[in-house]
Amino acid sequence: MLHKKILFLLLLLPLSLTSKGQEKSLVIDYTNKKLKYSGRIDYSSGNSADLLWSGSSIKFNFEGEAVAGLLRDHKDQNYYNLILDDDSIIVFNPGTEKKFYTLVSGLSKGRHTLEIFKRTEWGRGKTSFYQFKIEGNAKLLRAPEEKKRKIEFYGNSITAGYGNEDLEADRPDSIFTNNYKSYAAITARHFDAEYSCIAKGGIGIMLSWFNFTMPQLYDRFAPNDDSGLWNFKQYKPQVVVINLFQNDSWLVKKPERKEFKAAFGSTPPDERYIINAYKEFVSSIRSKYPKASIICALGSMDATKEGSPWPGYVQTAVEEMNDQKLFTLVFPYKNTQGHPKVHEHEVMAKYLVAFIEENVKW
Repeated sequence: MLHKKILFLLLLLPLSLTSKGQEKSLVIDYTNKKLKYSGRIDYSSGNSADLLWSGSSIKFNFEGEAVAGLLRDHKDQNYYNLILDDDSIIVFNPGTEKKFYTLVSGLSKGRHTLEIFKRTEWGRGKTSFYQFKIEGNAKLLRAPEEKKRKIEFYGNSITAGYGNEDLEADRPDSIFTNNYKSYAAITARHFDAEYSCIAKGGIGIMLSWFNFTMPQLYDRFAPNDDSGLWNFKQYKPQVVVINLFQNDSWLVKKPERKEFKAAFGSTPPDERYIINAYKEFVSSIRSKYPKASIICALGSMDATKEGSPWPGYVQTAVEEMNDQKLFTLVFPYKNTQGHPKVHEHEVMAKYLVAFIEENVKW
């Protein structure tokens, strides 16, 4: 009789439950504290976490046989790296339909880590993330640990990793852009540092190939919304890298463009104006991060070509600011067509890693 009662009670248990706190299926909402977000994530919709900036990511630890993500991309132009167990990488392109997309499957028993890393720039639109669903002996484990080191980058298409996987040309298709293999992300991983990347292809300090500049953009929560400002107390990097002026170096020679006319009329800026503009932007970063080491970098495209005055502008600005935690790093000119490719980003990362190791204590 006792055995029949036990059997009856077992049958009343939810069928989804298994042993040791595991479930056959487990749905994880975007607000779950065991999910680790990196980058400036936009929660303003109230029902999703929106990924916009290059290098933004979601990471979590779990047990299970498969993971699906409830996602919706707003343009169908974004690509992500699905990084399983900090090892294998799958390229993922979510569609514009809000639905569960299978991310990984056929997993072995035991602990796993999955990271969704945004390869593409925010100009490709945002991706809204709502939920994860873990299938098969599912269990959400403790959140990944916060890293002690933090680094932040401000840059243009070079820092974004534009076209770095296009070995044939410099095509605009977003599949060829992989921020994960940019010199910035490579450097962050080398130091096992938290990573934040504020980058936009075509952007400059004085002039961009559009009607806004980095000084207007750098403090926004969402890049395409000037009404919401980022709270710089949320992320305090010990190291900040600024790699700008490449686009300025081209655009000051184009008086026919509307951006030039709006900024300068018909007269190009002189050396003093350029240096002061750079100093003003670096000062704004310094005001946000009074204790950080700030590396004013330039390159590796033709702004650092032999005879270019632009490295000198950066060097002079840094010297005039008389800040002991302000540095200059000029990447060697790569002397190839188009944007840096992955192997050239790796060279840049080696220079930056060596520079940080020599000059920064963190």
